[in-house]
Amino acid sequence: MSIPYSGTIRRSGGVVSAIGKQLRAVNLKPAKRITVKFDPFGDNVTHTRHFVHYMSSPKVALTNPNCILKTEIVCDRSEPTVDINLVPSIAETANIQKVTFKSGNLTCLELLQLLNKHISALAPKEQIPNTIQTKLEKKKGKKK
Repeated sequence: MSIPYSGTIRRSGGVVSAIGKQLRAVNLKPAKRITVKFDPFGDNVTHTRHFVHYMSSPKVALTNPNCILKTEIVCDRSEPTVDINLVPSIAETANIQKVTFKSGNLTCLELLQLLNKHISALAPKEQIPNTIQTKLEKKKGKKK
């Protein structure tokens, strides 16, 4: 008599693949400005610095070219924070003007998960065209 297998078939890809998965899901269309404020000499700022690095990548920046990423370096031993100001049209519908993440005890992966949960979820859905034109219909449209 054999024991039934209970568990995963494959092992997890790890933290790096989880961060990559979250980065592919980032959509900055609802964001107008992202301000990251931290003290470089304080504790627990490495994950916030990695978050700034990921947000400044070209693929993430292409999701909203009008979004401004600003980094404020302070020297007052304050807790690192990420402030996200929303676009006015989305801020009216969501009744939220600004979202603040206190990132002192959060990892980079947790910051990306929170960004996707609270900001990317507010992005307007893209409309997919329902009708598919054939080559013949396209040619008829050009001749007219």
